[in-house]
Amino acid sequence: MKTKTIAVTGVIAALYVAVSLLVAPFAFGAVQFRIAEMFNHLIVFNKKYFFGIVLGVFITNMFSPMAAFDLTFGVAHSIITLSLTILATKYVKGDIARMAINTLLFTFTMCIIALELMIAFDLPFFYTWLTVAAGEFGVLAVGIPIIYALNKRLNFKTLI
Repeated sequence: MKTKTIAVTGVIAALYVAVSLLVAPFAFGAVQFRIAEMFNHLIVFNKKYFFGIVLGVFITNMFSPMAAFDLTFGVAHSIITLSLTILATKYVKGDIARMAINTLLFTFTMCIIALELMIAFDLPFFYTWLTVAAGEFGVLAVGIPIIYALNKRLNFKTLI
């Protein structure tokens, strides 16, 4: 790996952790608004962002009140969904369209987090899926114009 790629991976992971811990009371649990999830949109610009995002999720989940579960389910959720996004957007033109697909995939796969919360806290699966999916959808939907605007300035495709 190039030094630049390693550095950008570290920065992305650090930003993910910092933003998540800034809103920690809302980043964990049955109703989640983990604002750092908008960094998931970086995957549509370059698949090299995969490692920074996953590392950020891993480190953030070490601070979770239920770290053992979050380190397993949360990291698996990110790996699975980022991989699905890479595959699903391979032939899709347009950054906004790819981010919309990413938003829908992350929203749908929140069933993994709902399963985690059902196992950990005996919460009802479908209701929990609805609440965590709604939070994920909200954050990623709001993140589309933010990441799109940042891309105009930073050019995420060539940054890493």
